[in-house]
Amino acid sequence: MPPEPEVEDVAGAGDADARVLRRAAELQRFSRRGFLIGAGAASVLAADMLVTRRVQAERRVHKILTVPDQTAEMYFPHASWFLFPGYKTSWEETLWILNALRGALNKRGQLAAVGYSNVGLDIDQMVIAVVEHARAHQLNTFYFYGHSFGGMVATQVAARLRELHGIEVAFILLDSSPYSKYDVLDQSWFEGVVFLYESGFRFPTVLRGGYELGERMLHKDERSWGQVLDQTLEQLSPIAPSSVLIQSESAYIYHFDATRFAGKLGGTRMAFIGNPRDRTVDYDGARDSWSLTFKENMASDSLRTDGARPAHASPGWSPFVYRPVIEELQDELFPLPSGGGKKTAF
Repeated sequence: MPPEPEVEDVAGAGDADARVLRRAAELQRFSRRGFLIGAGAASVLAADMLVTRRVQAERRVHKILTVPDQTAEMYFPHASWFLFPGYKTSWEETLWILNALRGALNKRGQLAAVGYSNVGLDIDQMVIAVVEHARAHQLNTFYFYGHSFGGMVATQVAARLRELHGIEVAFILLDSSPYSKYDVLDQSWFEGVVFLYESGFRFPTVLRGGYELGERMLHKDERSWGQVLDQTLEQLSPIAPSSVLIQSESAYIYHFDATRFAGKLGGTRMAFIGNPRDRTVDYDGARDSWSLTFKENMASDSLRTDGARPAHASPGWSPFVYRPVIEELQDELFPLPSGGGKKTAF
């Protein structure tokens, strides 16, 4: 007969079995917790990828963005503002600017803006987008707001609308818009960026984020640290303008020649506003050049946005500085008829 196990052997075996059972229980709890955490993380990543892909797919074309406003739609059913956003301005920031200026702009028209394509700037496609939006909403009066370099774009689009479709824009507001590349005060990055873009090189997003932080810190006297951080992180998000769009915007500014559109705007009225403290665009040089080249169209170049921060084209950050300026221009150039009532054209 086999020997009976000693008491110590039995106790040791029992302890081992207990340890195995405890380890199994811990492993089960760990596995369940790890599975839930992993599944949650995977779900968030998948959702982010889906959102990113949807955003990227949607923004491959130039799109007219709108901000609904019942007052404007009721009193100005056939008139609309079109905001042409500035350099590196996302669709979200463009809508933010529209909303910030809403209380002034809606006193003459509805609110719309051009969301630039992540594939790159295409003026002809913008013209088509504006025309299609105008036909869909039965618009016959157009006011253009050129935000920073968007003033260049607005001027070319206005000239093309008149040339190709017989549509004359009533007004172009140039907000701190450079007249040419020579009005951009920091040109150190221009030639390199444009050369690389036109040679087929595209900046990775991470490199662009580092550039953003450095560029904004150089101008930190115009922004709070919170603004520097917000604007830098925005350029790293899936909703940010693509590197291709930013490089194409750089090339557009670099090659822009305003004299090509002189005498081609018909009766369009123009106004230049800005801030002498602007450290991005040469305020005096840009204002004087726009006024000289478009002297037949320029109705005002003396109104300033003193007190705005940043000093350069900041209606989203300083709406209470911009709204009175816009209202003054509208009342002077496009006075409402006495007695109120709906207004459909000016």
